[in-house]
Amino acid sequence: MTYAVSPELVEAVRVRLARTGAEPSAAQVAVALRAEKSVYGDAEILAVARALCADLIGAGPLEPLLARPEVTDVLVNGPREVWIDEGGGLRRTSVAFADDGAVRRLAQRLASAAGRRLDDACPHVDARLAGGVRLHAVLPPVASGGTCISLRLPPRHTFTLSDLVAAGTITPPAIPVLSAMVTARLAFLVTGGTGTGKTTLLSGLLSLADPGERLLLVEDSAELRPVHPHVVRLETRPANLEGAGGVGLRDLVRQALRMRPDRLVVGEVRGAEVVDLLAALNTGHEGGCGTLHANTAADVPPRIEALGCAAGLSREAVHSQLAAALDAVIHLTRDRPDGRRRIAEICLLTRTPTGLVESIPALTFDADGRTHLGAGHDALTGRTLP
Repeated sequence: MTYAVSPELVEAVRVRLARTGAEPSAAQVAVALRAEKSVYGDAEILAVARALCADLIGAGPLEPLLARPEVTDVLVNGPREVWIDEGGGLRRTSVAFADDGAVRRLAQRLASAAGRRLDDACPHVDARLAGGVRLHAVLPPVASGGTCISLRLPPRHTFTLSDLVAAGTITPPAIPVLSAMVTARLAFLVTGGTGTGKTTLLSGLLSLADPGERLLLVEDSAELRPVHPHVVRLETRPANLEGAGGVGLRDLVRQALRMRPDRLVVGEVRGAEVVDLLAALNTGHEGGCGTLHANTAADVPPRIEALGCAAGLSREAVHSQLAAALDAVIHLTRDRPDGRRRIAEICLLTRTPTGLVESIPALTFDADGRTHLGAGHDALTGRTLP
């Protein structure tokens, strides 16, 4: 039986322990409870101790949600709205905070644990917590409805292609194609919207790479979990409070090229690093890959064009490099209303007579599991043949 701990009692014990400087151990909690003239058994004392530890050094009321094995996201929209995603779409929970001050304190403590600042002068933060959890928080009045916290949990384990077939992400006819793309060392991007499973699929595909290859992973936060014997991880670092010491993705891509990579992997392409990635894939670094946010596979060339032009390249230069650098796109979608993540299409990147690159569908997969061959199927097959 789980004992329900009242927030008022936890707060009273917390204040008493803070005054004495005592640690929130079971023994000290028992002493504090006696001082509150309350009589409780061992189960109640342990429950209060757990609640205090979660409030002081953990994620407070969110701690039980983060411990669930299937949870990928925990979202707090003020003190009365806490949502989770367990793979089937967002679902509201019964968890609540005492008031917005409690949400604010939790957000600030988590930010402080990550070495970041969160206050009225800096009302938002994007950081990585211990264990790979990604934190984003926004304070009022920027968040008009109350303090907002977004926690993205790293994958608990690496899904194999068989696991992804069982989950409905991959249809069986796609497995030989995906395996052949990795074996043939095609350069590809896994694309899709937020929460479509891009990182999960990319980790599974990288697990198919030859064990003799050296994988260089460049990420904002270490989320890729390939099952492979030779993986080197490089992770970005934010600037300190003085604005110095930051290390960005573009810096890390350049460093990775000097570390003899057999495959260069950029966890998420979203900025000027696209220039160095395209240059690298054009200079003998085959088999490179990464993820990219895009609504459809057809939007990938324009999206890369926008990133490249923002980094200083001309439109013609972006498409010239793109045509030689990347071979294919694996696009993921998320069905409504069940929230199932699945591969929607595999496309070939082809340069047209206009000089621009387009995504040509090679295989399309509908929600019912049917596979349709596209105009790029023969060309993709030709590139993956041994």
